[in-house]
Amino acid sequence: MNTEPAYSAAAGSVIADAQADNGALALQRRFAALRTALDAEVIGQPALTERLLIALLADGHLLVEGAPGLAKTTAVKALATRIEADFHRIQFTPDLLPADLTGTDVLRPQTGLFEFERGPLFHNLVLADEINRAPAKVQSALLEAMAERQVTIGRRSWPLPGLFLVMATQNPIEQEGTFPLPEAQLDRFLMHVPVHYPQAGSERAILRLAREREREELVARVVPQHLLSQADVFAARAQVAGVHLAEGLEEYIVQLVLATRDPRPFDLKLGGKIAWGASPRATLALERATRARAWLAGRDYALPEDVQTLAPDVLRHRVLLGYEAEAEGLRVDDVVARLLERVPLP
Repeated sequence: MNTEPAYSAAAGSVIADAQADNGALALQRRFAALRTALDAEVIGQPALTERLLIALLADGHLLVEGAPGLAKTTAVKALATRIEADFHRIQFTPDLLPADLTGTDVLRPQTGLFEFERGPLFHNLVLADEINRAPAKVQSALLEAMAERQVTIGRRSWPLPGLFLVMATQNPIEQEGTFPLPEAQLDRFLMHVPVHYPQAGSERAILRLAREREREELVARVVPQHLLSQADVFAARAQVAGVHLAEGLEEYIVQLVLATRDPRPFDLKLGGKIAWGASPRATLALERATRARAWLAGRDYALPEDVQTLAPDVLRHRVLLGYEAEAEGLRVDDVVARLLERVPLP
């Protein structure tokens, strides 16, 4: 009996698996190099750069809140220069119009026909700076882009690029002339990330980096080379989807989100202090972000540590507290921290 074909098929399968493993490792190393490059440029904000990459891998959007001058804009611009993607920054103001984001029909005198002129939302990476300064109609247009990955003008809709990430910023200091973001739009952000002041050592490193950049720009403008193509990003997303999530860890994510709706089984003192808990979209977001963080760390399996690290950022903007909690001075972060202590680990 001739068994050569069977052996050949088995050997071919082993070789293919080995090549796939090597390809996955190579892609993880390239993302690790990208993270190192971002950390070298965005000094003292490792959590921000990690969350930005997680949003990229999980195909989600990011809401970043912090005082001016904390490298929020620098972070997304640094990412845009290191992947095959075009970038656009939109400064949100109270007089902004939906067409300023989506684009509009323009009359061409040569033909006498209207032609659609694409707006800044048709870029791969969009920075929505001070997003809460824009009125409701602008927020509605942005919500459609974030949720449906398209923009609609009149009766026609146009799809947005396959690689599309919105990083929105909020300034927690100035509240005059701002409009609160609607809950439906907040729920579309994968994570809400607070950015804090850097430590003294990081601040000194920022000074040195600024001096080096000044010298570079005086001699010759240095443009970082692309480290990743869009095909690399999509391939990485496919690998992230394959990261193993144990059944117990899956149940842990579900129980954490359920606890935001009814915390009494885990903490009687929190009963009645949460007006609205997180939606099922939070469960999906936490699961996707958990897989992305595990893959970014070079693992093909997720750990409870991944869930616990990301849970505050995923739940912060999705949980609304009641009057009793506000009277006691409780913040959403306090509630999420207590639930993380009370909900049993798998």
